[in-house]
Amino acid sequence: MSNRTAASFFLCSALLLCAPAVWAKPGPQGPQPSGRWSYDPVGSAPLPPMGWNSWNAFGVDITEAKVLGSANVIRATGLQEAGYVNINIDDGWWRKRRSPDGRMQIRTNLFPGAATGGPQETSFRPFTDHLHGMGFKAGIYTDIGRNACSQAWSPGNPNLPEGTQAEREVGLHDHVAQDLALYFGEWNFDTIKIDSCGLAHYPADKPTVRNGTYRAFGPIMADAVPNRTDIPAVKTLYGEARDALRRIRPKGDYILSLCNWGAANVRSWGADYGTTWRTSNDIDATWGRMLHNFDSVATRELYAGPGHWNDPDMLEVGNGEFDAAHLTEARAHMSLWAIASAPLIIGTDLTRAPQGIIDILGNREVIAVNQDRAGHQGVLAYGDSEREIMVKTLSETGAKAVVLFNRTAAPTDITLTAQHLKMRGDAPIALRDLWAGADRDPLLGQRVFHLGPHEAIMLKAVGPSGLAKGRYISEMPGRVHVAADGIAVLEPDPIIHRPADPYHPGTTSTGNRPAYAGWGGPRADATPYDQTLSIAGATFRSGLGTLAGARLEVKADGQFQRFSARVGVDDSTRGRRAGVRFEVYGDGRLLAASPVMRFGAPAVELSAPTGSARVIELIARQIGPDIGNVVVTWGDARVE
Repeated sequence: MSNRTAASFFLCSALLLCAPAVWAKPGPQGPQPSGRWSYDPVGSAPLPPMGWNSWNAFGVDITEAKVLGSANVIRATGLQEAGYVNINIDDGWWRKRRSPDGRMQIRTNLFPGAATGGPQETSFRPFTDHLHGMGFKAGIYTDIGRNACSQAWSPGNPNLPEGTQAEREVGLHDHVAQDLALYFGEWNFDTIKIDSCGLAHYPADKPTVRNGTYRAFGPIMADAVPNRTDIPAVKTLYGEARDALRRIRPKGDYILSLCNWGAANVRSWGADYGTTWRTSNDIDATWGRMLHNFDSVATRELYAGPGHWNDPDMLEVGNGEFDAAHLTEARAHMSLWAIASAPLIIGTDLTRAPQGIIDILGNREVIAVNQDRAGHQGVLAYGDSEREIMVKTLSETGAKAVVLFNRTAAPTDITLTAQHLKMRGDAPIALRDLWAGADRDPLLGQRVFHLGPHEAIMLKAVGPSGLAKGRYISEMPGRVHVAADGIAVLEPDPIIHRPADPYHPGTTSTGNRPAYAGWGGPRADATPYDQTLSIAGATFRSGLGTLAGARLEVKADGQFQRFSARVGVDDSTRGRRAGVRFEVYGDGRLLAASPVMRFGAPAVELSAPTGSARVIELIARQIGPDIGNVVVTWGDARVE
């Protein structure tokens, strides 16, 4: 949902009913400092990727003419100049895997330019050369298993792979090195999306498996059930693709998009295996599904940053409830993806797009928020089931982007305050309306904004910091790497909006339940379970909330002289028995440590000079076992 308030209250009030059994954190010493920034980029995407993908527009009914038609529109309308440079073909391009050499064959009735030497000799090189000649980058699609999503979900479609059972196995499994060398070497693609239907949707009892059309595979991944998913095996398979790409493109000139729909707790490990990773199931062109996909990234601000991006799926701007008859909804959709630093991948047939849709996709000021070089994802400054305020720190001194969002179909009011922006309330804050392309009267203290149904107001705010010196860590989540999250038992995230399930329409099932594991990961300006940061009754509007056992790396690059925070066990903790010692390291050297803190004890100030440290590490070390996770707060965590 985004019934954040109600869901979080339920979890707290039901503490004793839902708490896991007693456990001790792994190892007597807990997490250890690395002494370095341990995130290692996969590919190259210092900014969220922008481009176009064929799937939302055409599904498997894809053709070379359709792809190039939208590419031509992107070029002619200025969208290419605005940043949309990746042209990606999705499922439906393949004919078969040729026997006996295993070389992938292209369906030349759909891509006639690939017919370079008869039906048995096909190549995408003319296609990628054409796109490169137009100034674009080219992307291709595959699956990490033996078979693809279209083969599982589109039986009878004439564009499915053909031939023997082995020839229909068009996925990467058992062909990782061969296929990726073909795609990124001989065919010269720049981007790849790797789906994972092959790991989840080919059980032995599937009719097309029973009749011999496809071989059974696992399943080793269950979409919504992490306890029935072999997470190490999923990571191993994606790791093989990552490692092969690093060998084939040692300069890192590629983008690897992981697509396993938020399953297998990918939201926690995706950055180590891909450039982007899908945080949710497929989007569709409905308001409820858009909310669902946005919610899957909205609270994951500490997991994204330059080179690695949360991906709530492609844009539906131009389709369904976001078409030219629903421009308010289209602007809201675009606003949310922009401030969340999500990839901006167009998913509509641009040859049919009216000017109003082109204008939304091409708004340079909105795009600039998404493409800001600092790479911070927006952080929720206010949220309930109906209204949200999301604030993103920009690279320009004193600048923030703000989205005021009405999730409902009724008008509402939202009060924006200087405190939401972490700016001074006694000085004017300049405001610019990014959709209107006009300046508004400066904000002084606070202002009420009236929003229509489904409306998003997107602003740029420039003003003086609320801190006399320095910055809150939560203002710059792109500088944080979650090296360890402290989660001992996976739980589904209950605060993601749950729309009607398009795959199981009607109400004969038990409903669309919370699906994505990783509930309890570190947060900016909230606890891991979406509560207000609070220690012994003292609340904090700014800070970091983690579980004991978490380790965060802050990219300092020698730019800061001091770290400070008020630390303690959070009032919302599930575990109330264990102690916690808070430790601050600079390049692996212990700079400061708190006494052992316990539930109910007042916060203590933890401050240390950081000198020329490249990396500041924050560790909350659990002392002793407990019932349930111990929630801790780094209140007002800041650097000077």
